[in-house]
Amino acid sequence: MESSIITDITSSANLERKMHLKGKVLKTSTAGAIVDIGVEQPALLHVSQILTPDNQPLKRVSDVLAEGQEVDVWVRSVRNDRIEVTMREPFELEWRDLEKDKVVKGKVVELEKFGAYVDIGAEKPGLVHISELTHGYVKSASDVVNVGDEVEVKILDFNRRKRQIKLSMRAMEPEMDAIEGVTLTPARKPRKSKKSKGGAENKETAAPAAAEPTAMEIALRAAMEKSESESTSSSGKSKKSKGVSNEQEDLLKRTLKNR
Repeated sequence: MESSIITDITSSANLERKMHLKGKVLKTSTAGAIVDIGVEQPALLHVSQILTPDNQPLKRVSDVLAEGQEVDVWVRSVRNDRIEVTMREPFELEWRDLEKDKVVKGKVVELEKFGAYVDIGAEKPGLVHISELTHGYVKSASDVVNVGDEVEVKILDFNRRKRQIKLSMRAMEPEMDAIEGVTLTPARKPRKSKKSKGGAENKETAAPAAAEPTAMEIALRAAMEKSESESTSSSGKSKKSKGVSNEQEDLLKRTLKNR
């Protein structure tokens, strides 16, 4: 969190939480220090809010602070008769500042197989699950974002006890069907049966295959052709032969008709 030191505050009524000020140590004790921050009353710097140069555990306040020493402090809280400050730079978003559906800006700080971690200025980076990176299928988080990218996210949920923050980038994008000029079509169109004008289903029927002649029909045809050939070549055939030819022809016709 970047903040500039404010030097023109002269009244406690103008103090705001997280305001960055320059102070001077007036007195130290085992409980902390009294600091002059330029307003009508001094501020309390609790021992738990004192930082050591190497971030090591604090043993004695006098090991870090001395009377007359200038320190950078941030306003922690302001009450009617009490001002508390801290040497710990506050988070831009504290747990009390988090709200569901709140839109914030952040920076991608880490990529994992399951998503991306985004620093939104809170105590812990928030997780954008791979399913919340964008609309559609995402194989890898690196296909959508890279470390260092500045992104806009929506807070989906948070758990202070577990120190977890769930974020979404997809929620900041319009739905595909809401984009002007985009028409969505299903991947597979359902098959619809064709219906005739009367509403009945129109089924294509295959033309019946031509029936193949049986062995008996082939033999009868051959006999008939032979009989006709003999009849035309010899006009003096007897009535008996003609009768036989006629019988053969009638038999063939009846056979074909009964099929």
